[in-house]
Amino acid sequence: MAGSGNPDGMRIGVLSDTHGLLRQEVLNHLAGADAILHGGDVNNQGILITLGRIAPVYVVRGNNDREWADGIPPFLDFALGGIRIYMAHKKRDLPGDLSPYDLVVYGHSHRYEETRLGRTVLLNPGACGQRRFNQPVTMAVVDVLGGKIRVTRIDIEDQNRIRTRTVNLKAQIETVIKETQKGRPAVEIAARRDWDVGLVEQIARLYVTHPGVDADGIMAKMGL
Repeated sequence: MAGSGNPDGMRIGVLSDTHGLLRQEVLNHLAGADAILHGGDVNNQGILITLGRIAPVYVVRGNNDREWADGIPPFLDFALGGIRIYMAHKKRDLPGDLSPYDLVVYGHSHRYEETRLGRTVLLNPGACGQRRFNQPVTMAVVDVLGGKIRVTRIDIEDQNRIRTRTVNLKAQIETVIKETQKGRPAVEIAARRDWDVGLVEQIARLYVTHPGVDADGIMAKMGL
């Protein structure tokens, strides 16, 4: 298998509930996959086209996949890499007897789940598209070697949260600078706002030891 780099094995990317958003981080983790399984709620054909440029895509139709997805089946039952796989969008639509399958993939709930029933692995990779409520953004990679399945959960860092965290930290640094200029010690600054005293001390120390530095300069020195 060209993607896995192992002639006796296969690497399978497993994702679901993209809801019209295909994150670059997801694409990065799919690089080198031999196949991609999508558990539904794709929301547009363009996502499948993009995924298809990486590897063959096996996809089931989700409840939010409308007219454009008329040709996508609600269920799939197939063999791949020496294992038998079943796919459905909703867990409640899985067969009552899962024992014939090695890997069972579903989605819909946006919650990562991984269960083993004998030789059968039940896998909901969670959602890696639009974040719903405050749930994590996740997907999975399945490595198949000699008929054995190894699942790796992948948590995708939300770039919007990174930006928000960065903005909040900059505001915190600016406050520490102002309070330090007033002569307040780091311990007092941290206690007044319930901030981590170690972080406040680091910011104050960088400000004092680098005259004229601003919040952006301190963030740069902190490697942010």
